[in-house]
Amino acid sequence: MSDSILVLEGVRKSFGTRRILDVSKLELVAGESYVLTGENGSGKSTFLRVLAGLEDAEVDVFNFEGKLIDLQAYPRWLRHDVIYVHQHPYLFRGSIVDNIAYGLKARGLAASACEPLVKEAIAWAGVRDLLDVPPHRLSGGEKQRVALARARVLHPRLFLIDEPTANLDAEARQQTMKLIRELCDANATVVLACHDREIIELPHMHRLHMDNGRIEAQSSHAAEV
Repeated sequence: MSDSILVLEGVRKSFGTRRILDVSKLELVAGESYVLTGENGSGKSTFLRVLAGLEDAEVDVFNFEGKLIDLQAYPRWLRHDVIYVHQHPYLFRGSIVDNIAYGLKARGLAASACEPLVKEAIAWAGVRDLLDVPPHRLSGGEKQRVALARARVLHPRLFLIDEPTANLDAEARQQTMKLIRELCDANATVVLACHDREIIELPHMHRLHMDNGRIEAQSSHAAEV
């Protein structure tokens, strides 16, 4: 079996007196795909944002590829390895090419090195015909595909994808589903929060169910104690 990419113990977060997260232990295996299900308000998005370093939480153990991490000082290198894709992606001003290249340029990659990577990501996401469209005029599904391309071009170790097909029309949903399937088939480590039955039932998808901040694993490759 592949090595663990992430081991968590004692993840807790509260809003006032309400406990939002209460995950005692969870292990994710590198190269596997996980879908996080649960009712609205069960803590799915909050959990992904904690993993991405976008929200604070009490965490007893956060072990990423054998390295113990202090989430209160979320390291820069981990932000390179863990990428969060929001349900409603924010696109920057400028072109779609600028948006997809943003992370590469932020890491100091030369323009000559960025260009072939961005071209490949554009082709993968099927957004070549949108390159002249201002980002603010894109539909929800088009923004989602650009955001997935922007994440994939960075080749992170862990993708965290929040409700990628929510509120999309049938065509946009199928286009996004194609990209999700390809990420999973390429043995990327992916955690998706969603209600989409088609994603939940993808081959080799491991299901994690969240209820009142606790995770019940429904897979031999992930377990909460």
